[in-house]
Amino acid sequence: MTGAAVDQLRVAALQYCAAGTADETLARLVPMINRAARAGAGLICLPEAATFLAASREALQTEAEWEDDSPSLARLADAAGRHAGDLLVGSVFVRRRQDSRIVNRSVLIGGDGTIRATYDKIHMFDADVGDGRRYRESDHFAAGDRMKLSESGGVGLGLTICYDVRFPHLYRALARAGASVITVPAAFTFPSGKAHWHVLLRARAIETGSFIIAPAQCGTHADGRRTYGHALIISPWGEILAEAASDDDNAAADGNDAIIHADLDIGAVDRARRAIPSLHTDSDFT
Repeated sequence: MTGAAVDQLRVAALQYCAAGTADETLARLVPMINRAARAGAGLICLPEAATFLAASREALQTEAEWEDDSPSLARLADAAGRHAGDLLVGSVFVRRRQDSRIVNRSVLIGGDGTIRATYDKIHMFDADVGDGRRYRESDHFAAGDRMKLSESGGVGLGLTICYDVRFPHLYRALARAGASVITVPAAFTFPSGKAHWHVLLRARAIETGSFIIAPAQCGTHADGRRTYGHALIISPWGEILAEAASDDDNAAADGNDAIIHADLDIGAVDRARRAIPSLHTDSDFT
């Protein structure tokens, strides 16, 4: 979808539990994409780790595909092309040709099946959230070093991934550069999600006067981690337009699969930013 900006953009955000391999995950994921497209979504958004969450560090090294030769991305590009709609692959773990390092990469595929934009996750999740696990993404992934603004339906689209949501300057920069919609695909841990997910995402929407689309992983994965779910679509005024049901007592791998939709009134972005013009106010503080 390219050309003149639309007044409304129908979007979908997916929630599911990625398996340990891409083949397993895609068997469930492609039918979900098909359903979202049939419901009229012009932009379909998948979560972080869209194709797999490996069972171990060794499995990650085995499963990561080359950035320029990814069967998984080829299958997803085919799905986007068949429906002639944009597909935001929240992130895939791919290996760079330049140095063989793995990156956590968001990929926007256009309705013609070609890759329109990519963004490598800048902020690495090195944290201890109290679930008995130590998360050290910097041990496994090379960090990105630049923000990415693209478009869908002529609407400015900012790309971010998961832990980025804790760094508001990135969202302010994207909005000031022209993003009206910002995607936050995630595999949020259950403890941090329960405490922070809703408030962080609503804050980023309010601060920037932007729509936030946050597809999410949900359930217990091959490596034992549990993700929070609660995929969200949020208005520029901070209102939750759609939320995926997530049974917080159900950690099953497939117990919380969901597709949520919303029709984004793009004019709401300008109304929110005119009502509270803080986005365009500079501060003397650094």
